[in-house]
Parts: sequence; C-alpha cells; structure tokens
Amino acid sequence: MAVDLSVSWLGVNMENPLYNASGVMCRSREELDAVAASAAGAVVTKSCTLSPREGNPEPRYARAPHGSINSMGLPNAGYEYYLDYAKNYDHASGKPLFVSVSGMTLEENLTMLKAFRDADLPCLVELNLSCPNLPGKAQIGYDFAASSHVLSEVVKVYDKPFGVKLPPYFDPVHFAEMASVLNSFPSLKYVTCINSVGNGLVIDIDSESVVIKPKAGLGGLGGDYVLPTALANVREFSRLLDGKHVIGCGGIKSGREAFMHILAGATAVQVGTCLYEEGAGCFARIRDELAAIMEEKGYRTLADFRGKLLTM
Repeated sequence: MAVDLSVSWLGVNMENPLYNASGVMCRSREELDAVAASAAGAVVTKSCTLSPREGNPEPRYARAPHGSINSMGLPNAGYEYYLDYAKNYDHASGKPLFVSVSGMTLEENLTMLKAFRDADLPCLVELNLSCPNLPGKAQIGYDFAASSHVLSEVVKVYDKPFGVKLPPYFDPVHFAEMASVLNSFPSLKYVTCINSVGNGLVIDIDSESVVIKPKAGLGGLGGDYVLPTALANVREFSRLLDGKHVIGCGGIKSGREAFMHILAGATAVQVGTCLYEEGAGCFARIRDELAAIMEEKGYRTLADFRGKLLTM
C-alpha cells in the first residue's frame, strides 16, 4: 500500500509533515539551506529580533539524560538577515518557508511584521510568545491579557495569516483561557505547541555543578522530558481552537513520536533536540519510520488518523 505523507494547509504544500523547530539549525543561511536540502517538508528560521543578538554566554546547551537543556537567549542575525533570505529563497520550487519573529518589545514585533508584510512574500510568519531563556523577561504567553493586547496590535498592522508559538500550559483552565484569546483573532491561523519547558535544572553529579552557564543553570528542557506535556498541549488546543491548525513540537525523535503528535491532532510536527544531536539526516529516518507505522496500521494518509486519539 502506498502511503501519502503530504500535508496541504493555508496554501502550504509539504511533502511530509516534518520540519525543524525554530531555534535549531536555522540561524544562518547555510543551516537553513541544509534543512531545505534535507528530507524535511518545510523550513523555519531562527526567531529573529530587530537587531542581531549573540545570545546568552556559553555553555548554553547540554545533553541531559532524557533530552536536553538550553538557555540560548535568542542568538540570531537580526530580522533584516532573514528578510533578505526570504526574498532570495526559491519559493516557487523550494520547500515552504516559515519566518519566526520574537521582538524584545511589542514595538519591535510590529516593526518587523510591517517589514515582512510590505515585502509580500509567500511565507508564513510565526510570532514567538514563549521564549523562556531571556533573563528578566517574562514569557508573554503566560499573561493572557497581555497576549490579547499584543495580538490586537499585531492584527492592526499585519493583515496576512500568521501563527504563534506557545509555551507549555499545565492546567485545563489555562488551556481554555489561552484558547479563548486565540479564537478572538480570525487571521491567527495556527499555533505551535510547545516551546521548551522553561527553567529546569540539570546537575552533573561528578562535578557537582550545573551544566549550562546562563541563569545559574536554569534552562528550557527538550527531548523525552517534554513529550507528554507537548502531546497534552497539542490535543487540548486541537480540541479548543476553532478552525486553526496545531503544529506539534516536543520530544520527536522517531516515527513513533511523530505519529503520536498527529494522532493527538497536529497538522505537522517540528523536530528540535533530535535535530540538534543527529543533524538533518534525522528527517529522512523519521519520515520513513512514520510511513512504516502508517503502513503497518493500514493508514494511507495522515488525515486517516489525525486527531483520532481514543479516550477511555
């Protein structure tokens, strides 16, 4: 039986549902080109700020027993770099391109969004409401009134479909509150769940030390640590959002986790820690593993099982 892994949504046509999580292998043109040349179904840029940022001091990423911990601090080349990349990208024959925007202030976000709007490029913008690794800067996604205000200002200047990247939520009341905010904005067409689980602490027992430098060792967790939380967020937002797509991100290292995310309701899925550790070759492996699972189960398309998670 031939398995069809393609995904079509918001005018985007992907050969398969896999792409990189913003923040991993997407800071430079060379990294973005490597993802584009891989088996990934799409490409997303590093979350950009108004001006270039070096990010937090090293070491700021470390392997952990069940995944990773990082406190990168939004290192990026500045929005004009990624705008130029998008202008020169082969949109006609290349893979779909997403641009992630993460201003340090609302004004910065509006300035960048206006620039991408005026460029009128065929790429989708993802507004990051959830970076947990900026010392002294709260995650806007945990303040529902502030999130509503930001989005109200965004839609005044950005009239194209866009998405947001969300932090992980842990309480049904918070799922419902954030969904209510998001449902108020028709042009907000998708959400990415989740960013890393913020402010974890990994300790090296041999050195009796933390393993990353920023924030005295506190950082965002990824990998196996976050899979159940990511799946919960994907499932809940898939149920609560009206006519919006959910992109799953968190703990995907094989076809099994990709299948779980889609079963929970994800339209497509992003790979982070696994991509960082394995490189762009992970996309072909995960793609083939997902296809094998679907074939074994008798599913021909992703729609055959998307969002059809059984409950007891």
